[in-house]
Amino acid sequence: LDYRLVPRHIAEDTWIIEGAVEDFSRGNGCNIINTAFIATGAGVVVINTGPSRLYGEQQRRAIAQVTKEPVLQVLNLNQHPDYFLGNQAWPDRPTQALAGSIAGMVAEGAAYDDNLYRLCGDWMRGTKATPARETLAPQALKLGRHVLELRRFTGHTSDDLVVIDRHTGVLFAGGLVFADRVPTTPHADPDQWLASLQTLEQWYDRGEFKHVVPSHGPTHEGVLGIAQTRDWLSWLVTLMRDNAERGVDLSELLRVRVPTRCADWGAQPAELHRSLAQWYPQAEQQALKDVKPPLH
Repeated sequence: LDYRLVPRHIAEDTWIIEGAVEDFSRGNGCNIINTAFIATGAGVVVINTGPSRLYGEQQRRAIAQVTKEPVLQVLNLNQHPDYFLGNQAWPDRPTQALAGSIAGMVAEGAAYDDNLYRLCGDWMRGTKATPARETLAPQALKLGRHVLELRRFTGHTSDDLVVIDRHTGVLFAGGLVFADRVPTTPHADPDQWLASLQTLEQWYDRGEFKHVVPSHGPTHEGVLGIAQTRDWLSWLVTLMRDNAERGVDLSELLRVRVPTRCADWGAQPAELHRSLAQWYPQAEQQALKDVKPPLH
């Protein structure tokens, strides 16, 4: 049970530990997330702690092999399990998240434990959901050579934290941005999500960042992941609306062919099927409301 975590240097003082661009499975130990850390010169900031107690412990050792700076704080970018289930390995450091994320961790943590144990077995041994202990507010943190802008969005979840490092131009986009992977939607609002993506793209156009670290998928320059995520959400919303208006049943819609440009993305078709099962009944209800009664 070794995740073989290898930090990769992507910018000055900045490393990521890349997860599989896949769905949760025993084969990947439920490790499908990118975690990261910044050695600011005044101490280390850790971003996300992975899907299990074991991951968090191995993450902590991997960081210590790269830098001797002490860890100052640990940030969980949202409430989903692979963002915070490694918090158990950091009992002596501040673990922090936005208020809505902490509320979600508290409300759903036990269910996360059960689900990931079912999916990934022994990789999860000894894991118990440990929500972030400190509420974080949007702010600018001046730490050593770095100024970290912490900003709140909504859409992927009710509270989505993103981090912009002004020193390096790196955006840690959390779950708002997926690259080469189908977005997950269990707590999503597509309209709010699309609005958040539009704001991120405007920030890029203003030069606020240049390099994007999504929580799922490869890091990249520019707006590749933003564009892919927006493209997927727009296609999915239109697909559901049009088919609901035609009276297509969910069982039929689950057989839909995805656009060729998305066909090779990770977690296909599992995430599509989850999103359709979650969202399509709402599209059907809206279509029924839109039907005008016959004139007499």
